[in-house]
Amino acid sequence: MKTKMLKTILTYVLCLMSMTARAQMRTDSIAEVTVQGQRVQGDVLSATPYRTIGREQFQTLGLTALADAVKMLAGADVKDYGGIGGLKTVSVRNIGAHHTAVSYDGICISNTQAGQIDIGRYTLDNIEEVSLAVGQTGDLLQSARHYAAAALLNITTERPRRLSSRPSFQLSLRTGSFGLLNPSLRLWQPLGSRTLVAAHADYLRADGNYPFTLVNGRQQTRQHRNNTDIGAWKGEINLYHSFRDSSQLDLKAYYYYSQRGLPGVVILYNNSNHERLWDENFFTQALWHKSFNSHWKLQARLKYEHAWNRYEDTNTKYAGGKLTDINRQDEYYVSATLAYTPTANLDFALAQDLAVNCLRTNVEPQPNPRRFTSLSALTARYHDSRLTIGANLVATFINEHVANGSAPDDRKRLSPSLSLSYRLLRHESLFLRAMIKSTFRVPTFTDMYYLHIGNTGLRPERATEYNVGLTWSSRLWKRLALQLTLDGYINRVNDKIVCFPTTYVWRMTNFGRVHIAGADATLALQMPIYKKVSMQLSAAYSLQRAIDKTDPRRESYNRQLPYTPRHSSNAALTLLTPWLNIGYRVNACGERWSMAQQSEEYRMKAYWDHNLSVSRRFDFHSFRLHLSGTLQNLTNTQYEIIQYYPMPGRNFNISATIDF
Repeated sequence: MKTKMLKTILTYVLCLMSMTARAQMRTDSIAEVTVQGQRVQGDVLSATPYRTIGREQFQTLGLTALADAVKMLAGADVKDYGGIGGLKTVSVRNIGAHHTAVSYDGICISNTQAGQIDIGRYTLDNIEEVSLAVGQTGDLLQSARHYAAAALLNITTERPRRLSSRPSFQLSLRTGSFGLLNPSLRLWQPLGSRTLVAAHADYLRADGNYPFTLVNGRQQTRQHRNNTDIGAWKGEINLYHSFRDSSQLDLKAYYYYSQRGLPGVVILYNNSNHERLWDENFFTQALWHKSFNSHWKLQARLKYEHAWNRYEDTNTKYAGGKLTDINRQDEYYVSATLAYTPTANLDFALAQDLAVNCLRTNVEPQPNPRRFTSLSALTARYHDSRLTIGANLVATFINEHVANGSAPDDRKRLSPSLSLSYRLLRHESLFLRAMIKSTFRVPTFTDMYYLHIGNTGLRPERATEYNVGLTWSSRLWKRLALQLTLDGYINRVNDKIVCFPTTYVWRMTNFGRVHIAGADATLALQMPIYKKVSMQLSAAYSLQRAIDKTDPRRESYNRQLPYTPRHSSNAALTLLTPWLNIGYRVNACGERWSMAQQSEEYRMKAYWDHNLSVSRRFDFHSFRLHLSGTLQNLTNTQYEIIQYYPMPGRNFNISATIDF
């Protein structure tokens, strides 16, 4: 199987290389690009809510995990089961993790089995920027998958900033509480004057046995979290090649393997768990970009992805004392987007994606489904000095086959969207923006085929997003840079897929309706204080009312959805000096309930999570040294994001990075 997979990878890589072999490269293709100055303005100009956080903020705020960075983006809701190896998924404005696409260097990550991506496996060592778009970004050349998603989390890895005749190395070591050890290595190696290879590898291990307090009425006992260890290896190789005819080819090969314990719920006198999970993920992808002239541009993508996981639960309730589930997923994906600009004010784009997804499992009756997906997106955009209007239409066709049992009917759907941005004052960066977007999510393989609860007759979840906002950016007194955004939104989710009890067993069914209304506000401030001393402040606040509108006879009707706080916020303050950089960040979450029944036993208290970091960069003749230390959960607050899964208390990590 591995030999066959390797042949497939080599075949399409060689095909791509042969297609562009006659072209020649531009010498300025990998020139240094500065995005810091444009980032604030880009957030303001976007017709849809769009937030970014970059490498500079990662370092000054002591952020090391992708999930922690995403928590700083307004509108994002990260479900965290605790610990370094715990599952972490992201949902945007409560529509659901299944509606949120996660893109890695321009191509979406796939998980047709579960439908949601575990962002806990990604560290920030080689990531340049993380962005979150509600609706979609303004990139005309994005894939149809990007256009089809209700929200997009885009991960951009660090690219070489300049070509040099010498290789560039980076060595990093991070250690800290609970047995944390995380070394990493990065290499940038030129291959000729216009080609460069970038490689990155890291290893992560931790025992994760952090202490927590178990409360039983007036009695409190000090315990340690069990079965929270992790060992993970990750590596990727990138090749960047540019041609004189303006075309650019990016190749990537990525591998991840982990073995970890799955911590169970913490209930009275039962903190033991014996569930283990092995994950293996490999993908290789190619992205080719070509500008034919000022009117026509083309971007093409190819990807093969293989995922394998093994779940074991040791318990006497199983025959033989152990349950073992093994799943294998494969995806074959091809995509192309053609953009046409007939005039300076008008753009068109047509994106076409084709994907084949296969799942093989040892779980009876082994349906081993195979799904063929076609996504087509047609986009039109008009823009002038004050007004931008964009519209697109996504057409979906899905056909499915199974080895055992019955397959669902073909699914077809058209999903339109419309957005606009208008500059209210000609000489002021004050914009009004609005968006309406229709999306849906197809049932996952687990929803349709898992054991006795699967239902092949499920309809896709249908979601509609409405957003109206104001954005403003200004430089006050020639020293103070200020950005403000305020967005109000309404989301409607129909045919929500839920697990519902029937006469004898639980079964997946289309039952739910959810109405969501809320507001997101953000602030960004940059201010020089004295000579080389400056301060940066960012803050975000979210107000949300997400209620169940399924059945007036149920107790949960018109009540807030589980795990949905009415109020949440975050803030980050950094002080930049020539001697030391100091960063402070806080995440705050209001009270919420873990179940639809809003009784005291399901009530989860509000919490504040404070973090402090210090860092310093030393520039020497032949190398650069960056030292940093972070103290997390300063107040040692015990809190839970998921009930009965306590988060770590006060802990620390320190890191050293050498570039030469």
